[in-house]
Amino acid sequence: MNEKTGNILCQTVNSVIMAGVIVLFIGLYYSMIKAGIPYQDPPLELQIKYAVNMGIGETLTGKGFVIAVCGGIVRIILALLLKKQRRR
Repeated sequence: MNEKTGNILCQTVNSVIMAGVIVLFIGLYYSMIKAGIPYQDPPLELQIKYAVNMGIGETLTGKGFVIAVCGGIVRIILALLLKKQRRR
């Protein structure tokens, strides 16, 4: 793998990490702001709205975390491979 290919791969993996972080923050927004604290004796419509927003928030937070962590692991492995290649 030459230097140019390594740089392109690093940028791509960095983009994946950033996308994961963005999805994570969108999920936190849905969980904390959109859903918020559950109502005390809400009508059925508000219960449904809360459940939908909370479900979206939990899903996006989980997926964003997984994407960011997997991207970070790939980035570390790629950095180690590039470092090993540069020693030669």
